[in-house]
Amino acid sequence: MSTTLFHDIIVGPIRSRRLGSSLGVNLMPVNGKICNFDCIYCECGWNDKSFAGLRHNDRGEVRRLLEWRLKELAASGETPDVITFAGNGEPTMHPDFAGVIDDTVALRDRYCPGVKVAVLSNATMLGRETVRDALAKVDRAILKIDSGRDETIRQINKPCFRYALETVIENMSLFRGEIIVQTMLLRGEYEGRKVDNTTEEEVSAWLDAVRRVKPVLVMLYGIDRDTPAPHLQKVPVEEMERVAGRVRALGIDCMVTG
Repeated sequence: MSTTLFHDIIVGPIRSRRLGSSLGVNLMPVNGKICNFDCIYCECGWNDKSFAGLRHNDRGEVRRLLEWRLKELAASGETPDVITFAGNGEPTMHPDFAGVIDDTVALRDRYCPGVKVAVLSNATMLGRETVRDALAKVDRAILKIDSGRDETIRQINKPCFRYALETVIENMSLFRGEIIVQTMLLRGEYEGRKVDNTTEEEVSAWLDAVRRVKPVLVMLYGIDRDTPAPHLQKVPVEEMERVAGRVRALGIDCMVTG
């Protein structure tokens, strides 16, 4: 299927299914993807075979372009609901992620104080205190857990390192801010093997992980755009709502986006 990179540092605002009007900030290269996951559903496509020649966007350039756009939006009265860090890969891998967040919060406070700041992350860099401290300064730290089983995470998210969900959960416990868990529900086939994180075994293991993390909110969502793996299927909203009901039974709020 056709997938799409973000070819700008500042994107939008665009309409986000989960966040409303979102002004995107892409800390990754505009000509490639840098991520320590290689998710089979990623709208940006597969990772490049090598990160050679790819560079994170410069902190000063990000600040300059974000300030220009926020001033423009504030002057027109069209400020977004949220400034969202996502883009072509994992934003917390940026070497000056903490500095970028400080710049962003300061610019938000100056030009549009009612706007939230959100970071979409796979949570793998939470072992770094600087990343945890930076995420604690944003309004919405949205952290990915697509399965409660390491084997399924390796199949769906294809981590490019030795991943252990237990370590990620332990690092989440060190985080001082509020956590939002984001989970993609999907099924289908990949490399000749069935993939499905909606089975009873999968949902039970995932619910246990969610219970341990104690997020303030869980966001369940399904495939909405082209994926690099061609044989994936969208999970019906009715099925996602049944999973959401089990989350709510734990006393945790849950949002479903089809």
